[in-house]
Amino acid sequence: MTSPLALLGGRPAVTATGTHFAWPPIDDTTRARVAAQLDTAISLPGRSGIVAELEDALQAYFGVRHAITLSSGTAALHAAYWAAHVNAWDEVIVPAWTFHATASPLFHLRAVPVLCETGPDGNIDPTRVEELITPRTRAVMVTHLWGRPADTGALRAIAETHDLALLEDGSHAHGASLGGQKTGTFGLAGAFSLNGPKPLSGGEGGFVLTDDDDTYYRVLTFAHYNKRAKSEIPADHPLARYAVTGAGLKLRIHPLAAALAHDQLGRLDGYLAGRAEIARHLGDRFADMPGLHAVPMPCGVIPSWYGLTLIYRPEELGGLGIERFHQALLAEGATEFDRPGSTCPMNRLSLYRQPGPLFPGHPLSHRRYAEGDFPLAEHSYRHTIKLPVWHRGEDLPLVDQYVRAARKVTEHYKELL
Repeated sequence: MTSPLALLGGRPAVTATGTHFAWPPIDDTTRARVAAQLDTAISLPGRSGIVAELEDALQAYFGVRHAITLSSGTAALHAAYWAAHVNAWDEVIVPAWTFHATASPLFHLRAVPVLCETGPDGNIDPTRVEELITPRTRAVMVTHLWGRPADTGALRAIAETHDLALLEDGSHAHGASLGGQKTGTFGLAGAFSLNGPKPLSGGEGGFVLTDDDDTYYRVLTFAHYNKRAKSEIPADHPLARYAVTGAGLKLRIHPLAAALAHDQLGRLDGYLAGRAEIARHLGDRFADMPGLHAVPMPCGVIPSWYGLTLIYRPEELGGLGIERFHQALLAEGATEFDRPGSTCPMNRLSLYRQPGPLFPGHPLSHRRYAEGDFPLAEHSYRHTIKLPVWHRGEDLPLVDQYVRAARKVTEHYKELL
């Protein structure tokens, strides 16, 4: 008998053609605003024009005193570490499971990323942080993985107790909140990406948020120089004499990216509301489906739904391996079902296991990471399947096709064994 599974010769459950998910949404208004910027300025060395407009809007949206735009989220993270006085041989505690750029700038500062076990959702486990604190610990970096806010309240208490800087990587979590407070505003500084698929996108770019004046001036010194640094760093500040050169780097955002991000910021809350509705719909549909379980969301946590993560439980499907299960989903035409790749437990990556060839003499040499060091993070990573979260009501028919594809595979799993 022929199997109904597409992988075994049946007809795919997803019949929608074309691209199933694209981000950011771009309409004629967006195009007009970006085109207008072409006629206004394509280089802005100071805080003026669209750059100032975007930073003002970010300050208002997040409720912070300072927002500084940069060329990428990685640059924003690098600047945040430098501004927090992370120096050579300092240690920074970071989640074991995150995108590598959360911690990779530390290598350029000759500081040491200290990996910390995570919870099943991939966010750093606050109960495991204090055991990693040493006299060299300078800061704790928290990632809000897949747009789900981490327990920043507990982490802030630990940081304050041990006189550490709390930093946030909010690159997945624009507009997400915990207890009514937006991610990126809990610590000394929050760094964000504006990369293509992020909830708030400028195509490329990034920004740092802070309420601390000195941190702001240090970010300016690190990532900007000359006109902007000279006009914004007070003459009596110790960094003022370096304003012409800064730290020697130019990491400013491109005005066209700023124009795109400014347009998207005005729509962000609407996007997030739409994503929340789709996420609830998906959660209801997956609630009784064997093999796939949505990670529960605690009370008071409002995610950005950068991704909906599902934990695969092979024991509920006769031990069917996740690779075979995922292959069957893709064959059904549900091509947006994804297994995380480069966003992985960092003890799997050569940079964190043997940085010496890239950074000779780096002080990480006294810490050796290997696979198996973070069993919970690694188990969750190996068993995670994620979906993008659509934001429009008209996407619901496609969303339901994806649900039907998953249900079809789970109902016929024995044919895949």
